[in-house]
Amino acid sequence: MASQVPVSRKLKEFIINKQGVSVVTTARLHMGFFDLNGNLGRKFGSIGVSLDKPATSLQVFAAEAISVEGPSAERGLKIAQAIAQSLDISHGFHIRIQTAIPEHAGLGSGTQMSLAVGSAINQLFNLGLSLRDIAVLTSRGARSGIGLGTFAQGGVIVDGGRGEGTDVPPIIARSEFPPEWRIILMFDRSHTGVHGAEELEAFRRLPEFPADSAAILCRHLLMQALPALAEHDLPAFGQAIRELQWRTGDHFAPAQGGRYASPAISKILGQLEADGVDCLGQSSWGPTGFAICADETDARALLDALESRYSHFPQVEFVLCQGINSGAQISTCSVE
Repeated sequence: MASQVPVSRKLKEFIINKQGVSVVTTARLHMGFFDLNGNLGRKFGSIGVSLDKPATSLQVFAAEAISVEGPSAERGLKIAQAIAQSLDISHGFHIRIQTAIPEHAGLGSGTQMSLAVGSAINQLFNLGLSLRDIAVLTSRGARSGIGLGTFAQGGVIVDGGRGEGTDVPPIIARSEFPPEWRIILMFDRSHTGVHGAEELEAFRRLPEFPADSAAILCRHLLMQALPALAEHDLPAFGQAIRELQWRTGDHFAPAQGGRYASPAISKILGQLEADGVDCLGQSSWGPTGFAICADETDARALLDALESRYSHFPQVEFVLCQGINSGAQISTCSVE
């Protein structure tokens, strides 16, 4: 367990090389799958966007043994040990996690931590691994390539789902997220999204997704969402995302308790939809919800209204952020 890792000694006592590697990577919204049927030979396929926050930031230094400190240290330690064992890395290293994306909130925390740790180790020991290699090594991208795409490039990412021989879903389209648009995240701190073995079981038990619905969603993606991004047309983009949210959310309802996982977030999103907000939904299995606004002024007005209207939901937090059109930052660093 990470909490048992001996990190209480001063860093200088077990750091061997004062030069290390720093990685900063950010959360992503997973806005929905567009082909859960798969009768053409590929299944899933999804669209998502890179956010400027929350972020996972960490530093890795060569050390006498493998050790981890900071938020989500237990997860980081498991990833680090798995990589070291798989690649037969005999040298130790210390990972200092400074910030971590909230776990099981639907924001891609596991993928970003895996890619951050893997990329840092890769550069520290000059292993020559590609991002795809790291994803396969850490068992990421089982159903979606969005997290890999946002780590590599940022922006709005579309992946092509899984075929019979797919190891990591390929990125088939990327678009810049309009810089004037803003995103309001809605966190329910009392709820966690479906994950791990529960997620695998949910996919196993869900009924077959209708082929005609998958065809409709593919059309919304190709002929509505992507052109709307190019033209900065938020109402049209929002219509496509709402269609994805409605059809996939209702399909996942038996596994997550409704169209949206959190009753509180579901109530908020329902009211926003009734109020005519263009683009909204839940990220992945949730419980985090989101709403996209046309600019900073509209977003701050909506944020103020939400905080006032739902002050009686102490477990809910609203955060204003924006899309980011660049990938993870990887650089050298020194021990402080």
